[in-house]
Amino acid sequence: MVEYRCGVKGSLLLGAVLALFSTLSAAVSLHQETLSEAYYKSYTYEKSGNIKDAILAMKFVYEQHEGSYGINSRLAHLYTLDGKYRNAIAHYQSAISALPEALTPKLGLLYVYILSANYSEASKIGYQVISIDHYNYYGNLRLAHVLRKSEKSDLAETLLLKILTFYPADTLYLTELGLLRFDQKRYREARAVMEEVLLIDPENVEAKKSLLLLNDLQ
Repeated sequence: MVEYRCGVKGSLLLGAVLALFSTLSAAVSLHQETLSEAYYKSYTYEKSGNIKDAILAMKFVYEQHEGSYGINSRLAHLYTLDGKYRNAIAHYQSAISALPEALTPKLGLLYVYILSANYSEASKIGYQVISIDHYNYYGNLRLAHVLRKSEKSDLAETLLLKILTFYPADTLYLTELGLLRFDQKRYREARAVMEEVLLIDPENVEAKKSLLLLNDLQ
């Protein structure tokens, strides 16, 4: 049996180790507190419509966490709201690098590409999403929108009808289908679709606008 003896040196070493753990624990606690405060301030500022300060709150902790999925996703969202699409794209790409299998940042990136009218890149991301999740709601909807804007109406229609087969009263998909029919100059069908949208959602702005345009065409 081996007997361990703890003399003065042993006691000093043990004390030093305990002090180190105590310091590290305090540092971790402070670190978590700083992160929590940054997120709290960011969400509070966003809720009040102060997007620039919401961004600054997250930028305060960004330098120590440049590879963080959460912080990059948060900044990407905020930059999107602020209309800084180049910054948003960069942060979404960093979030994707951090978690390549995650769909949320891909959907966010797809949305930003649509907002910036970069339909070529949007199409690539959209197809990535639906190749992973064939029936992804926003992946199919946003890709259909991109394809319609790119004048690839047959492909857009295929995606829309794929989802509407399962959710025939979904107003976002019906509205996109109505817009597609309008672009295809299939005005009678466009009217029928938009009238159906208004039955389900009487305040739908896009449907009202389309019906006014259709009235002018007659």
